[in-house]
Amino acid sequence: MSKHVIVVGGGMVAHRFVEALRSRDSDGQYRVTVCTEEPRRPYDRVALTSYFTGRDPEDLELGDRALWDDELVTLKRDHRVTRIDREAATVTAADGSVEHYDHLVMATGTYAWVPPIKGADLPGVFVYRTIDDVAAIRGYVENLRAERGGVLRGSVIGGGLLG
Repeated sequence: MSKHVIVVGGGMVAHRFVEALRSRDSDGQYRVTVCTEEPRRPYDRVALTSYFTGRDPEDLELGDRALWDDELVTLKRDHRVTRIDREAATVTAADGSVEHYDHLVMATGTYAWVPPIKGADLPGVFVYRTIDDVAAIRGYVENLRAERGGVLRGSVIGGGLLG
């Protein structure tokens, strides 16, 4: 009987882990479930800037799409894990579903921290971490450009990998 590995998170680390495990598990001893909050396959966040130029989000996907077609790999999109019970070896998702695991991998990555400054909640203030974030920025800029025309100005606060 195969061991069930649950990976919480759907970014680069999750992708690389699944890729490495499947390449080393020729006997099919492990069944992997990846739980990600996002509605898409793992993608390259570092390349998000290319999405501003109109690149298709699918072009940002990591690795070979065949990985997600593997019968021993399940990718659960829009599947946020909200509880981990280590004693029972289960994870619970936002939809109430519960899954047992033999091994648990936490690959949750980072989050976009917003400093507690006045105005951070105003229209036109965005975080920049996901494809959906970039789509929101693009949409806002396109609408503003249509309203005002001309050159638009903006500011970036932060200096992480993407900022």
